[in-house]
Amino acid sequence: MKKSVGKKLKAILRFLLLIVCGTVIGVNVYLMNAQNLVGNKLPMPFGYGSAVVLSGSMEPEFSKGDLIIVKETADVDINDIIVFEDGANLVVHRIVGMGGEVIVTKGDANPVEDNPITPSAVKGKVIFVVPYLGTAVEFLKTPVGIIIVVAAAIMLIELPHLKEVKKDEEEMQKIIDEIKRLKDEQ
Repeated sequence: MKKSVGKKLKAILRFLLLIVCGTVIGVNVYLMNAQNLVGNKLPMPFGYGSAVVLSGSMEPEFSKGDLIIVKETADVDINDIIVFEDGANLVVHRIVGMGGEVIVTKGDANPVEDNPITPSAVKGKVIFVVPYLGTAVEFLKTPVGIIIVVAAAIMLIELPHLKEVKKDEEEMQKIIDEIKRLKDEQ
């Protein structure tokens, strides 16, 4: 009875792990398509997105390699840290001034303000930061990173299954050997 429950639990865990890995891979494919095919530099499904800090312009608030979570919003104010489009780049800076249809930003570590932007350039407001995680996230978006995730998923899913199959085969062989032994005794 315990073996049956254990097997069912392992099967459920393998299934859940497969769902998680599939979701991670699916989200990665979605984000790559949104960025590369559609040209959306910061995809925000459900109004939230993530980006990696690429420079030290916001030190000490954010460091290079930090992962930031961005909420899509047009409701911004002075001292908010926003993500905005500047040509082909995304910039993460603090709002230092607002007036009419102009927003003035500046990196905390920069000596001068940025060129003014319009509210339409704002992608969203930074609501959360995870220090250093951005470096790992960026790596996982590379072909090598994707291969590692897929390989790890396969190993996590299949290795325990293969071990269980081998154990079942050994038990079956023991039963066959015992049957042969009993037949030989007769």
